[in-house]
Amino acid sequence: MAKARQIFVCDQCGNESLQWQGLCPACGAGDSLKAMTVSKVKPERQSLAADGGKPQQLSRVADADDPRIATGMSELDRVLGGGLVFGSVTLIGGDPGIGKSTLLLQAGDDLSKATPTLYVSGEESLRQISLRARRLGIVGDSLQLVAETRIETIIEHAQSSGSRVLIVDSIQTMFASHVDSSPGTASQVRETAAALVRFAKSSGVSVLIIGHVTKEGLIAGPRILEHMVDTVLYFESDAGSRFRMIRAVKNRFGAANEVGVFAMTEEGLREVKNPSAIFLSQHPAPVAGSAIMVAREGSRPMLIEVQALADDTQGMNPRRVAVGLEANRLALLLAVLHRHGGVASAGRDVFLNVVGGVRISETGADLPAVLATVSSVRDQPLSGKLVSFGEIGLAGEVRPVPYGEERLREAAKHGFERAIVPEANRPRRPIDGLEVIGVERLSDALRSAF
Repeated sequence: MAKARQIFVCDQCGNESLQWQGLCPACGAGDSLKAMTVSKVKPERQSLAADGGKPQQLSRVADADDPRIATGMSELDRVLGGGLVFGSVTLIGGDPGIGKSTLLLQAGDDLSKATPTLYVSGEESLRQISLRARRLGIVGDSLQLVAETRIETIIEHAQSSGSRVLIVDSIQTMFASHVDSSPGTASQVRETAAALVRFAKSSGVSVLIIGHVTKEGLIAGPRILEHMVDTVLYFESDAGSRFRMIRAVKNRFGAANEVGVFAMTEEGLREVKNPSAIFLSQHPAPVAGSAIMVAREGSRPMLIEVQALADDTQGMNPRRVAVGLEANRLALLLAVLHRHGGVASAGRDVFLNVVGGVRISETGADLPAVLATVSSVRDQPLSGKLVSFGEIGLAGEVRPVPYGEERLREAAKHGFERAIVPEANRPRRPIDGLEVIGVERLSDALRSAF
């Protein structure tokens, strides 16, 4: 039996050390070196390139588009950048029970109708998968299944069956025979993922991998796992909500931060063709503390409701709570609102919430958040047909955001009649049915809104 040795690998950057240290010598992360046991016998390595990796002149490399195949779900295709690229490796992470296996089982059934597809499960038996497929209404005449956890056997099955798409559920249950550690450890996750990446690049087979997540919401295992793959997708959802969002945090074949929206039903995940409809509350009459913004998620604009509640504080220190927005950003906006808008929030608890469990990272939410807060403080509703977007600076100026005209056209398409936007985002040509008010200062926006 081959002797094994122990090394320490940083779970943030993947750097290897012969002994444990408090700080990673490569990236400086604290307490990130984890022990790994590796065999001294090196496994046979496979070339990543199908042509053996021969050097070629850049000008002579074929510039044809990467061949893609539709997954049968337009929302998933949108997040992937237009479809699944042959030879790519995609990693999908999310909380337990959020729908990762359901999504890939549905997508695998659709893919198998166009190209040979193999679904590998390391967590469920074939009977369990069959029962779930029956519940989802999936016939699966062309989808191949296998229950296996040894990575070498999985690759052999994929080669012998002629599969062009390989689905692995999940990477934490797989193991490589040459690594002397249990499945799910950092060494096994890294080695099995590396084997799948080599197989995908050398054979042109598209690989879809499911990954478990930690308490912090990150994919479990060494952080280098996300660097090895081509695309990383994350499921997002609020507890108790039936809506699921898939966000691309990394994509070598499309736009990052692209979002696909699904609804969980008894028949599995169903696409939401009009996401704006689920993020807008249908109030019978305008209510105080509610504002509508036009956010841009990936490549499309979406109308989202931002709600604010300002109430007398019940303790010594006022609370500042933001759900869906950065908490530090809320404190900054309240300071600007006091200094340049004349609206004080001292002695008040301020709570801010983005409806639908959406997380907004762009600064275009500044102006709607401020308008919703002022509406709650004054107990004065905004017009139900009003939308807004814009970044607010520390000097009280309203700065423009990208793709302003596209946002306005999306608002007009949903029947909104007025828009308060930065002056620089005001369109040159009028938009039918939409009155656009351009503002340069926060005080101008407050006068226009109230």
